Parts: sequence; C-alpha cells; structure tokens
Amino acid sequence: MLLSFASVVIVSVLLIVLSAYLLSVAVTGDFKSLRSFYTIHYGLHPLSEEEERIFLELKYLAKHDPAKLTDPKLLKDYDLQLKMVQAGLVVRRSEALIYSTPNMPQADFTGVLPAYDLGNYSIRNTLNVNSRFFGYAKFDFYFDEAAGVKGSIFVLRERSPFAEMVRTLLPVLIGVILLIVLITSFILYRYVTRKIVKPLEGLRQSAERIKAGDLTYELQAESRDEVGQLVMSFDEMRRQLHASIRLQLHYEENRKQLLSNISHDLRTPITTIKGYAEGIRDGVARTPEKLAQYAGAIHTRAADMERMVEELFFYSKLDLKKEPFSFEETELAALLQQIIREHAIDFERHGIEVVWEEIPQRPVTVLADREKLKRVVHNLLHNSMKYMNREPKVITIGVHAPEGADEVTVRLTDNGPGIPADALPHIFERFYRAESSRTWAAGGSGLGLAIARQIVEGHGGTIRADSEPGRGTSMFFTLQIVKEHR
Repeated sequence: MLLSFASVVIVSVLLIVLSAYLLSVAVTGDFKSLRSFYTIHYGLHPLSEEEERIFLELKYLAKHDPAKLTDPKLLKDYDLQLKMVQAGLVVRRSEALIYSTPNMPQADFTGVLPAYDLGNYSIRNTLNVNSRFFGYAKFDFYFDEAAGVKGSIFVLRERSPFAEMVRTLLPVLIGVILLIVLITSFILYRYVTRKIVKPLEGLRQSAERIKAGDLTYELQAESRDEVGQLVMSFDEMRRQLHASIRLQLHYEENRKQLLSNISHDLRTPITTIKGYAEGIRDGVARTPEKLAQYAGAIHTRAADMERMVEELFFYSKLDLKKEPFSFEETELAALLQQIIREHAIDFERHGIEVVWEEIPQRPVTVLADREKLKRVVHNLLHNSMKYMNREPKVITIGVHAPEGADEVTVRLTDNGPGIPADALPHIFERFYRAESSRTWAAGGSGLGLAIARQIVEGHGGTIRADSEPGRGTSMFFTLQIVKEHR
C-alpha cells in the first residue's frame, strides 16, 4: 500500500513537471526557444520605470552635454541610483569602456556590446554575456562630432529567462497545478475509497453482524495488500469462530442427548435394583436361597451400571479427543490371533466356532494402539456373541491386504439374526439398539460399537457393517499399512 501511495505522488509530480514543460513548449515552440522568447520580450520592455527615468536623464545629457558623461563623480551618482533598483551602468567611448558598474557580477562587456547605431533604431534589447542575459536600453551619440568620437550609454539589468517565464506564465501554471492537484485528489479519493474505506466498511458490517450472532456473512478480499490481508484474516477468524460455535452447539446437543440416553438406560437397572431391594425389605426373600438370588441380581445390575459408566467415561474422552493413543508398529494377524486366544473360554461357553479366512501369507504391519485395537475387536466379537441365537454359531474372521495396498481390511462375520436395513446406518451411534430386545437383558451398554468407531477413526481408518436379516452380519474396519511394509 505504501508503494501504491508513493506511485500516486510520483505520478503527480511527474504530471506537474510535464505540464510545465508542455506549457513552455506550447508558448515558445520548444524548450530552447525560451531564450528567444525572453530576447523578444525584453527587446520591447527591457527596463523598469525607475531605470527608464535614469536612462532618459542620461540620454538628455548625451544629447546636450556629452562631456559630463566623462565625469566619474556624476557617473557614480547615477550608478548609485541604479544600484537601488539592482541595475547597472556602462559608458562606452569609441571602443573602450570608460565606466562600468563595479559590482556588476562578474560580467565582462568588452567585445560583446552591440555596434554603434547613431540612428538609434534599436535602443532596447537583450545582451548575452557568457550565457548570462542582461536587458538593456542604450543610446549612441557623439562625444565630439567633429572628431568623430562616438559614445554609448547602457542601462542594464541581469535577467533570468526562466524566472521571467515563470513570472509571465505563473497564473496559467498555478491553474494547471491546481487542476492536477484536483485530479490527483480525486484519484486518491477513489483509490482510498476502493482500497481502504470500502473494505473497512465491509469489516464494520461484518463485525456488526457477528455481534448480532450472524456468522455466515462472508468477506471477499479484493486485493493482496495490507487491507486485503486484514480482510482475509478477519474472515478466517469469522470462519473459525463459526466452526467453533457450531462445534460447541454440536457438543451441547450431544450432551443433552447423552443425558437423555443415560437417564433412559439407567432407569431399567435402577428399577430392577429398587425392586429387589424392596423385596428384601418387605420380607419377600424369606429363605437364604431367595436372599442370595436377590443379592446376586442386585450385584449383577450394579456391575452392569459400573461397566456402563466406565464405557461412557471412555467414550466421552474419545469423543472430545482427550484420550491419548500410544501407536506402535504391530503385526495385525498376530494381534488378531492373540485376541481370539484370549476369548477362547467365552467362545467355548457360548458354543461358538471361529473360522479364519483370507489370512495374508506375508506379515501385515500397521501403526496401532494395541490395547485400544484389542478393545475394538472385543466389542465387535461381544456384539456378535450377544445376539447369536441359532446353531451352529460361527464367527468368520478375514484379513484382506492386497500386495502394494495402502490399507488392510479386517472382516468379522457372524451367522446371527442380522440387523434390519433401516437400523444399519445407526448402529455405530451411541446407545442405539436395533431391536427392543437388545436391552440390558442382553448385557450391553449401547456404547460398544460407538467406541469401536471412535477408536478406528482415531487410527485414521473407517468402520462399517453389512447385514442381511436372518443370515448374519459382517463388520469391516480398515487400518493404514506402514509404508515400509507394503
């Protein structure tokens, strides 16, 4: 922007200089003609009024008593009067100068004075002495006409052709300069309005709308200068503020929904615990066996609630990106086999057979948090085990990683009842259950698949499900393969 203002100032100065030059050329024809213009002008008007008066007195003496013009005292008196008006006096006798103003600044008039013109046809003109100009009035006469002794008187004043030109053309030049100043001011006004005032007005309007709660008003920067960068920074701040508020609203909505879901899901176990506790208090459990049954039911529901609170806390940290991940290079197939071995007793208790398919012959290495990845597989397996209700119960596990692929896909398929098509897009939402039967009785908190999705996405992967009611469900999740091991 500073460069832009400097450019306008420089252009204005150049316009003024160019105008002065063009004005001079328009008056004189070309720049060198200034001297000719000066010569002609002062050939007509060489002297001031006071200089003219003194010249006429000297002319009178030259006509009637030329001998007095040889009197040094008289000449000094006239010279003193001329000095008062910054002029000088030169008296010539034959070819010699008998008097020349002593203080005439470094001008040597010898050999440059005009020739005698006893008819005095040209008495006013300009004299060029070493490129210095002197306007003069002269009178040629005879000191001794019988002897033919000629003489001349010169009243001179040094002139500057440029100064006189400016003085002559000053009104026009002032008008031109004022016109240029007005044009420049208009250009600056337009520039400042377009480049500064208009963007700042846009900023003000945007700030007013932000203050009123409207964060959708977009600003467009029309330049890349300082003001344009300010506009872009302000608009970026607006976008980030808008995104932040939307995120806060999203979190607030999630919090409300979470509280609603928690209230709904806690109502069943709390009601159960309350019922068993009232049964004990009212003496319904009269025998030790009945009392133990009631106490066991209370303990089970309390444990379920404890597990749900733990999973809820863990999910909240994942959702708020406050749960740290400890990534390390992990051979995926080996980790999956370890997890299956750890669940062998559960599979045996539920009568489930695990079948391996599509296991790569080469190691597939991923960058993963081992414990959290174990939790993903555990939640997916636990979800299948809860709802498998027909024999034989089979879970099929596959690892698909083509040669050179960027990611590996893990598939877990069960032959359970499947999930309805309208429920499939929602199963990874927290507290979502596809069927009314999938409640506390099934032993779930409603957070397992939601936690699995958060963990997989935290690894930079994706998770999805395919299901056909009556035939089973397949869960898929992907992980990025370490580049060096592709």
